[in-house]
Amino acid sequence: MPATVWKGYLSFGLVSFPVRLFSAARAESIHFHMLHKKDLSRVKEVWYCVEENKPIERSEIVKGYETAKDDYVVVDDEELKKIAPTTASTMEILQFVKRNDVDPILFESSYYVAPDEKVGKPYALFLAALTETKSDAIAKIAMHNREHVVIIRPAEGGLVLHTLYYADELHKANKAEAPKTTFSAKELELAKSLVGHMLAPFKRAAFDDTYRENVERLIEEKKKGQKITAVKQPRKAPVIDLMEALKRSLKSAAPSEAAPVVGSARPRASRKSAHKAA
Repeated sequence: MPATVWKGYLSFGLVSFPVRLFSAARAESIHFHMLHKKDLSRVKEVWYCVEENKPIERSEIVKGYETAKDDYVVVDDEELKKIAPTTASTMEILQFVKRNDVDPILFESSYYVAPDEKVGKPYALFLAALTETKSDAIAKIAMHNREHVVIIRPAEGGLVLHTLYYADELHKANKAEAPKTTFSAKELELAKSLVGHMLAPFKRAAFDDTYRENVERLIEEKKKGQKITAVKQPRKAPVIDLMEALKRSLKSAAPSEAAPVVGSARPRASRKSAHKAA
């Protein structure tokens, strides 16, 4: 049974029904232990009190919010539970939006919304209503010491929830604008032809984390005392003749029927996980 991230009620008008949230995805990467270079022994993280100039135990640590220079208000977990909003136990639908109305740039984390086994009809009805109207639901939920705005949508026969970034959390100053330049109608037609040539359904299982695989291979090679297999990096040069580059790209691109997935994808192979942190 997967770990429950949140449990409570989903409120839809006067209808409320119990649900649970389960994590829908987690990024996988290679984790390295920190070792002492001299003897390769494990290095421990030490909590250190600056005032007393000595290490302390984790049990001696409390949460504090700095209100002024070196002036803190201490808050414990029980106090935080007392002031938790109603969304800590009930997700109330605030509104509905048309499918694809919310920009994916706002999506933060994804969760599967599971129904309580004893009360399945309201869940199924809610899912059917969203599916038939091609709508998504907007709600608020408090978890992980924060209140989130979320979007709930139908996906693969069930409901999926995405927490959303707030407007002030987007780094709009980092936004890139398209350069003010011109291109010919022929260049646009060639670019559109290249897109159409490579257009295909997206298949998640066809993509692998090449960097992760290379690190695993590196570890295995070093473990066996073998020579490290270096990866040759491609040399890229700025495009001088855009029209010629488009023509050559179109000529060399595999048609979508022959290559159903764009990119250097290949079938996922089973692999042994390299040494990871516990």
